[in-house]
Amino acid sequence: MLLADAWPPNVSYARWCEVSVVIQFFQMIWNEPEAPGRQNRHWGDWLLSFVVAATAIFEVTVRPEMEWRIPSLVLVLAMSVILLFRRTRPLFAAVTMLSAIGVAQLVSAIMGIEWEGLYATAMILIIPFSVARWAAGWKVDLMVGVMIVSNIIVNLTDAQNIGEVIGGTIVFFFPVLLGLGMRYQHNLHARRMDEATNAERVQLARELHDTVAHHVSAIAIQAQAGQALAATKPEAAVEALSVIEAEASRTLAELRGMVGALRDEADTPEFAPQPGLANVVTLATQPGERPLISVDLDGDLDDLRPALGTAIFRLAQESVTNARRHARNATRIDVKVEGGPDLVRVTVSDDGQPASTTRGTSLGGGFGLVGMAERAKLLGGSFTAGFDPGPGWTVAAVLPRQPLR
Repeated sequence: MLLADAWPPNVSYARWCEVSVVIQFFQMIWNEPEAPGRQNRHWGDWLLSFVVAATAIFEVTVRPEMEWRIPSLVLVLAMSVILLFRRTRPLFAAVTMLSAIGVAQLVSAIMGIEWEGLYATAMILIIPFSVARWAAGWKVDLMVGVMIVSNIIVNLTDAQNIGEVIGGTIVFFFPVLLGLGMRYQHNLHARRMDEATNAERVQLARELHDTVAHHVSAIAIQAQAGQALAATKPEAAVEALSVIEAEASRTLAELRGMVGALRDEADTPEFAPQPGLANVVTLATQPGERPLISVDLDGDLDDLRPALGTAIFRLAQESVTNARRHARNATRIDVKVEGGPDLVRVTVSDDGQPASTTRGTSLGGGFGLVGMAERAKLLGGSFTAGFDPGPGWTVAAVLPRQPLR
């Protein structure tokens, strides 16, 4: 149905558009699932509950003239207990607190008592925030409905001017907007992390595709040579078959290493050869440059499969880029590749000061560490990154020489 068809009579079109936008907003929230990563009750909740209860007791002590001192204290003490459920059962906590406030306000108005309540009651504002931040969307909408009813009761039973009504309503609903803002910020960050992971998978799939294509080309050439020589030199044909068998085994091994990697068919293929271990030395800088980048290749690094050589270069390149971008006052960056019989270890360290406590995770909108960790994981290896005991930051990856089976 078109908006114009639902346009009620005697209501301006602009006002109806505003109402429809609000309705659509709450419909969008309704379909939101419960936010991931919600924590269980921990010591901070117990501390908050204790602080609220202690504050209420102190306030009752210093305000002997207020109406309903004991009922107000009992109400706040009950709320301090309900605060313990703000993470595990946020909707229950919100509805219980809001209903209690509304009923107390309504009863005081009926009895003609000018009830102000304790200032500690303001802690109720943390509950709408918790619901908007963690609960499923339909629970958020339900809580907002209860808040609207409670706010109407408060405004009708307490004589206020229009300015106080508007200000109180804004303060009342601000925690909801804050919780929704933090919720969507977290979701946006999670989507960016997924995009970074998928981008690394696409890059790895492209590199493995080029490696497999190289093996298949060698198989085709050897097969053609074997056919040409089979009649005149049978021994050459047998040798060609041996080469074909070896290349086919390596190709199957590389294909198994593509588990989990995806490639976007819309991407434009890159025909340039993929970099390998030999390209790591190109990261080194000339003496006198700042920061000085040194490259050390040590141990058995012969006959590395192409996918592994490319991964080593990409990990070193991204680590060096992160160090140059985020390490303050760094004088040197050390790149070391150590080859063993079964594993290859890549280590990149610098002596700079950290730009922040979250260095390398998302500075500048990038997700370099996420991509490197994903690449190492897909190749069957491990990845670590963190601050050194002294100045500096170290990135280390351990990769198996043989692909995943």
